[in-house]
Amino acid sequence: MLFARVIGNVVCTRKDEKLVGTKLMLVQPVDLEGQPKGSPIVSVDAVGSGEGELVLIVQGSSARQTRQTEGNPVDCSIFAVVDYIEKEGKILFSKSEDFAGKRG
Repeated sequence: MLFARVIGNVVCTRKDEKLVGTKLMLVQPVDLEGQPKGSPIVSVDAVGSGEGELVLIVQGSSARQTRQTEGNPVDCSIFAVVDYIEKEGKILFSKSEDFAGKRG
């Protein structure tokens, strides 16, 4: 499992029939401080995430373990939207504070 930030949408008018109806998102893996790690990845969104959200992704065979991706040609899936991260009693990330800062 990796943390990633949703940075965009990927639209494909033609794709394998097993992927018809799936939402493809562009995600940027990040570290605990929210700094980019590596290159952006195309990911199937199994949970209805949105641009700007911090999410959890899985890659490889684990990406095909959601109801939406089971048996499909998928190498990366968004399987959770992060509400908050707590480490040693301190909140490292809070979705409500993250989005409040972006509105203003």
